[in-house]
Amino acid sequence: MKITDLLTKDTMLLNMTAASKPEAIDELIGKLDQAGKLNDRDDFKNAIEEREQQSTTGIGEGIAIPHAKSASVKEPAIAFGRSQEGLDYESLDGEPTNLFFMIAASEGANQTHLETLSRLSSFLMDKNFRHQLETAKTEEDVFEAINAKEAEEDEDEVEETTSQGKLLAVTACPTGIAHTFMAADKLKETAKEMGIEIKVQTNGSGGVKNKLTAEDIEQATAIIVAADTKVDMSVFDGKHVVEVPVAKAIHEPKNLINKATNQDAPVYRHEGGSDDSSENSGNNRVGIYKHLMNGVSNMLPFVVGGGILIAFSFFFGINAANPDSDQYNRFAEMLSTIGGGNAFFLLVPVLAGFIASSIADRPGFAPGMVGGLIATTSGVAGADGGSGFLGGLIAGFLAGYLTLAIKKGLEGLPQVLDGLKTVLFYPVLAIFGTGMIMLLINPPLTSIYTGLLSWLEGLSGANVALLGIIIGGMMAVDMGGPINKAAYTFGIATLDAGNYSIIAAAMAGGMVPPLAMAFSTTIFKNKYSKQERESGKTAYALGAFFITEGAIPFAAADPGRVIPSMVVGSALTGALTMMFSIGLTAPHGGIVVIGLVEGGFLQAILYILAILIGSIVAAIMVGFLKKDLRKA
Repeated sequence: MKITDLLTKDTMLLNMTAASKPEAIDELIGKLDQAGKLNDRDDFKNAIEEREQQSTTGIGEGIAIPHAKSASVKEPAIAFGRSQEGLDYESLDGEPTNLFFMIAASEGANQTHLETLSRLSSFLMDKNFRHQLETAKTEEDVFEAINAKEAEEDEDEVEETTSQGKLLAVTACPTGIAHTFMAADKLKETAKEMGIEIKVQTNGSGGVKNKLTAEDIEQATAIIVAADTKVDMSVFDGKHVVEVPVAKAIHEPKNLINKATNQDAPVYRHEGGSDDSSENSGNNRVGIYKHLMNGVSNMLPFVVGGGILIAFSFFFGINAANPDSDQYNRFAEMLSTIGGGNAFFLLVPVLAGFIASSIADRPGFAPGMVGGLIATTSGVAGADGGSGFLGGLIAGFLAGYLTLAIKKGLEGLPQVLDGLKTVLFYPVLAIFGTGMIMLLINPPLTSIYTGLLSWLEGLSGANVALLGIIIGGMMAVDMGGPINKAAYTFGIATLDAGNYSIIAAAMAGGMVPPLAMAFSTTIFKNKYSKQERESGKTAYALGAFFITEGAIPFAAADPGRVIPSMVVGSALTGALTMMFSIGLTAPHGGIVVIGLVEGGFLQAILYILAILIGSIVAAIMVGFLKKDLRKA
């Protein structure tokens, strides 16, 4: 398929009147709508704006490529606009923009369409091609320039597939339509000018193209990975790898190529499965947070499975798992043994083990697990559970960084002993070091941990409400991000210690954002597009089952109005939950585990009421803040 099959005369604007970025977007969308390419203009505009909020599509050098893939697109199309004066499109280079290509991809766009749209993006890296577009006097001149460029690229592609590059690269962006291919072409163009052979693999929306082979990698001097999404890194073991965001390849290709050819980059060492990956987005989780989340995410199945099984055992009576009680039930005892005696027993060791493995790869896992086990079993007399999560966190980071130090210290051993490092030296030294340190520091850590829990249990009145406000509000700040996870992890820690009120506030606060947006889209229909109203229906279910991320699309589209409203609603719910003395023995599940609220039917009703009050307050708040689309 040719580009001119998607770009037609009735989607061209050779003399745009827009003077700003919003006006330019409106003008291009209007042209697509007039040409009958859109089902819903407002929905498509929302999709374009959502993409712009991730990062500007003004890529510099006078070019902007706003793009979106949406069900509101009737058929894939391209709108071309040209501003003679140029305008401020918030481009990455800060310069005015005068060439605009708006790409409209439908949800059902086939691979041929996507490849065609991507090819246009790469063409724009050619200065001569851009000059032809800037000086075109008629629509026919534009068609002629595009057709000539396509013919030229088809010849180059035949030559490229037969060459073996000394320098390799991988480019990938989240949408896989524009930046992936622009980065690839910029690298190829620059390498050609520098007289350097290069082969570039593109991980686009239509799949992997020009895939790097094992032979390519073996012969390569170095590899450039320019990606804002995950790339399999396991195949690059032992090679110099330059890792950067995809935008760097568009704007600094010469610098990247120089670094790669000079091997001015660390040698990548892979220790893990083939799913090891690189992700270089600006919001990429790094450092302590990345390691912590690796521990928490691997611990969650134990938390959810074990916690709910424990909670189910209470259906038979609060003491049904105790053989000495009149309420004793064998099945309840089995549920409690599986959930509490086994799944929950592993929480802290698993947390510590995966934190350590995130830091030091597989050699860190065993010392982390042992350190976590010591944290929960070797505290002070009379303190069951040792230093709990506090000790587990410290054990995980201690084991991870100690293992790294041991690996570094053993680098000078003769190569003949390499095979013994992972099976003998690393585990023995790391487990010994972590274990000895944890045995020494765990008693004081246990005293600190039990003191913190005693302080929490002693809170009352305004202090309880304030704690609920903090926990509930944190659950809504980033809706699944680090702040949300910090509050939830704190709730899990207190749940493991027998305090059921904080996890109840955390779950209630996390249910509010999606429920609030669901209510708001129902109550304030004129302030949301058709697509948002449909998403609102789904948000009812997501909120009911405690999936806070259900509100993220609304927050991403309008963070200034949505996030403050959600924080207020969740904070209110958290405060009410704590003031009502709600306790919940299950750490997840939402509406499914409402029946497990401590105190019976009345407390369950109060819990639901607290969630509804916060959700409705947030829904009304965001509804009043948003603009009426009929007046926009």
